[in-house]
Amino acid sequence: MSAAKLRNVGPKSAAWLRQVGLRTRADLEAAGPVEAYMRVRRAGFRPSLNLLYALEGALLDCHWQEVPDARRQQLVAEAEAAVAELPDPRRPPAAPVVTRHMDGGGEATRDAGDTADDTPEPD
Repeated sequence: MSAAKLRNVGPKSAAWLRQVGLRTRADLEAAGPVEAYMRVRRAGFRPSLNLLYALEGALLDCHWQEVPDARRQQLVAEAEAAVAELPDPRRPPAAPVVTRHMDGGGEATRDAGDTADDTPEPD
């Protein structure tokens, strides 16, 4: 998708859209502005709501600022509902690392600093 072919879509937005498989106006029409916006978000990009308005304006063939306020509110509500369904991007914290060494008899020993109750006492 290029800026020359689709109103309101600059080079960066066009690149995002291409990377999520939306290459033509027909692709954008089939997906709709909210789904296109969500594909960009799910791909790891961080679009602002201006992209959402720009996509709607592109489909209506008007400047993104001319999209009526009521329609903007509807688009934002749909996008927020879709964002709420996304999985939490934060990963759970990692568990502490415990290093175990095998002694000559096949027994595991722990490094200094391990706090397990079964750590052998030094001689």
